[in-house]
Amino acid sequence: MKRFILTGTPGAGKTAILRWLENDGCTVVEEAATDVIALRQAQGEAEPWTTPSFTEDIAALQRRRQERAAALPGDVQLYDRSPICTYALATYLGHPVGPALARELDRIQGEQIYDRTVFFIANLGIVTPTGARRITFEESLRFERIHHDAYASFGYACVQISPGALPERAAEIRKRLDTAS
Repeated sequence: MKRFILTGTPGAGKTAILRWLENDGCTVVEEAATDVIALRQAQGEAEPWTTPSFTEDIAALQRRRQERAAALPGDVQLYDRSPICTYALATYLGHPVGPALARELDRIQGEQIYDRTVFFIANLGIVTPTGARRITFEESLRFERIHHDAYASFGYACVQISPGALPERAAEIRKRLDTAS
């Protein structure tokens, strides 16, 4: 089983690319952070990312999703973010790396869960705010740099997927996936 990570700055088009690839037959494992935000906001917490336990909850959900995905069909899986993204998020937010996230980072490294090639979706030059995405474009650029640095520090190579039309961006990833499998 080959597991590839798609990541990038908020609003870069990552989810649209993943939906395109999923419709093209790829197995996709969903992002955890957005779901943690939605749940906590539904529970009355307006800005869940302000508490250090936020990244711990993301790491725990990422692990559960990755473990469940082992039963999914196909030789290739695409992951909408990874625990390294959660590490980058903790860094960006100024939160400590808690024990659950630290264990998950050790586990994915030790078990070599993910392919060392990461598809890094380049920003589109804008960020459209949502209930879960409350970041300015300037902040997103800082977050993007932190992501790149985090993946490099863990020994991953980021393949930049340049801005462009959705079909072309998805085709670039699909071509690389077909070559890798």
